[in-house]
Amino acid sequence: MSAQGAPFQPVQPVRAYQRVAEQIEDRILSGDLPPGSRLPAERELVNQFAVGRSTVREALRVLQSAGLVRSRPGDPQGAEVLGVTSDNLSRALGRLARSQISTLGELVQFRMVLEAESNRLAARLHSESDLARMSEQIERMESLSKVGLHAFSEADALFHRAVAEASGNSLLGLCARAVHDAVVEVIEQKIAKAADATVWMERSVAHHRQVLAAIRDGDGARAAQLGRQALYDYYADHVEDDTRRLLTAALEDG
Repeated sequence: MSAQGAPFQPVQPVRAYQRVAEQIEDRILSGDLPPGSRLPAERELVNQFAVGRSTVREALRVLQSAGLVRSRPGDPQGAEVLGVTSDNLSRALGRLARSQISTLGELVQFRMVLEAESNRLAARLHSESDLARMSEQIERMESLSKVGLHAFSEADALFHRAVAEASGNSLLGLCARAVHDAVVEVIEQKIAKAADATVWMERSVAHHRQVLAAIRDGDGARAAQLGRQALYDYYADHVEDDTRRLLTAALEDG
């Protein structure tokens, strides 16, 4: 009697470098290898894993591509552990926005939803030190608006990270920075070429002062709406025509 259903598919043998990379990744994610620590030198890894040098180097290349380590072949100190950071996530989101899998409109809508909720929670849960961090970044934004858009955007990202971390949820802080960076990466050149880039930055500073005031006052609803509206105003003209409705829906639902 024949077996029922679709036949099984052939499997690919797992290569040694993949097993090496998986073990190192597990140690990084578990915290056994914290950011800033060093892996053993290549020679020691070869001995511990009982594999060839080329296998170890390929595993390190995979881990470096994933943003988990910084490695130089033959480094006697061993590869530096970077760990999981917003950079890993922002690069992945940036690639999605440039691919056919996702659109810039979807990414901006995601940021609208995320930022609104971060603002709302920060209004309820912030501390005085959180407010001081936010205020400091606004002052930096104002001073850097004369330097250029890239430096300005960095201070902007730190403001939103401070807001997200004021919620007490580290994942919000990580995602806030990643989504901000991914959107900026895709759209910064468009804004930089605009004739009113300086005006855009001045408007942004004024907006962030309004958000800070709402958070300080504990007005979560206003803080959330300010976040949604500003992102819509900044980016609606830059997203794809057929995805602008996503931004409109996020704004109206708020």
